Amino acid sequence: MSTAVTDLAAKTVTFDGTIFDIQDLGEDTYTVLVKGVPAGRIVFTWGAANGVPEGDTYSEDTLYAIAESWFTARDAANEAS
Repeated sequence: MSTAVTDLAAKTVTFDGTIFDIQDLGEDTYTVLVKGVPAGRIVFTWGAANGVPEGDTYSEDTLYAIAESWFTARDAANEAS
């Protein structure tokens, strides 16, 4: 399995060669898009990152990897500022 790479400035996570756009929905809740099409949602609840796919194009494991990468990078940036 490859490593997810987050770019907070661009609001993207790259995973398995796909660029996922991250769109803010609310506090700790984001929609994940691929070329404008919803791939799922990522949320941070009860101290854990979770990914929920929309449809069967991307797996729960993929969305989980995206969530872990996004929230880890976001929290590190918040602690640094």
